[in-house]
Amino acid sequence: MTKSDRRIILSMVAVIGAAIAIIYLAGGKSSSPTATTSPVSSDSSVPSAPSVPLDPSVPSDPSVSLDPSVPSSPHLFSFDPNTADSTALLRLGLSRWQVRNIVRYRAAGGVYRTKEDFAQLYGLTVKQYRELEPYIHIGTDYQPAATLFPDRAHRYANRENSYADNRVGHSDTTLASRHRMKLTDGETIDLATADTTLLQRVPGIGPYYARRIVDYRQRLGGYASLSQLDEIDGFPSEALSFLTLEPGAAAVEKLNVNSLSLNELKRHPYINYYQARAIVDYRRQNGPIADLSELRLLPDFGDEAIKRLRPYVAY
Repeated sequence: MTKSDRRIILSMVAVIGAAIAIIYLAGGKSSSPTATTSPVSSDSSVPSAPSVPLDPSVPSDPSVSLDPSVPSSPHLFSFDPNTADSTALLRLGLSRWQVRNIVRYRAAGGVYRTKEDFAQLYGLTVKQYRELEPYIHIGTDYQPAATLFPDRAHRYANRENSYADNRVGHSDTTLASRHRMKLTDGETIDLATADTTLLQRVPGIGPYYARRIVDYRQRLGGYASLSQLDEIDGFPSEALSFLTLEPGAAAVEKLNVNSLSLNELKRHPYINYYQARAIVDYRRQNGPIADLSELRLLPDFGDEAIKRLRPYVAY
């Protein structure tokens, strides 16, 4: 080999030797412990310190992340949903996505003014709300400003009522007051013709159920029995004693089962899609229907379905 070749080979050997020495020394240092770590306590009952203050009176920062160190078992305590931070809300047993919705709602300017406002939280169950309700305390700063002047609000309401009574004549005033008064024992109104104003005179019926009663009457085509009111969800049964159905006061609207189309039939509350289709198919295969009893053999028509539909059918 030439002199220059020998120099190159020696240089490469030196570089390789230096690299091996560095690797050996670095490996020896990493294998030896350089720092002592404190042993982990075996007592699992002591939770790690949370990174977010646990004081529920501390105003919430919308940017605070949900701390995963919060225990999952709920712990109930007094809180204000307008100021409780995410950690405190998690400790109450709320889920992480519920807490996230609360934080976002407050960040957008939302305010919980009453306990009922907090009950509107999406996903909050009746059981959860009943457990939390005694511990919900809305701060005075978040109460409606009208509560600062209760006497003035009361006087304003009385003045408005007095103005409404004075706008009409004496006979109209008597009629208006009669509509505002609730019925007493022995008094009744006709369910077939009563409007929402008259229905609100019935004990236990307010604007909500009065509207539901009238709407259902229109969908049915008229009430054939007082028991049909039980088909309205939550209808107060004590109101039935104040209602009557006068014979001939208002006849129910009849459905001609031999001429109406499938879509027209299924609009009635007592006829679903499958029953309407069964009627149309039966007509096509067997001709006009003479009596509902002909449908008894169809799987979609039981005795109870035929019984309640009978007052509304014409042939």
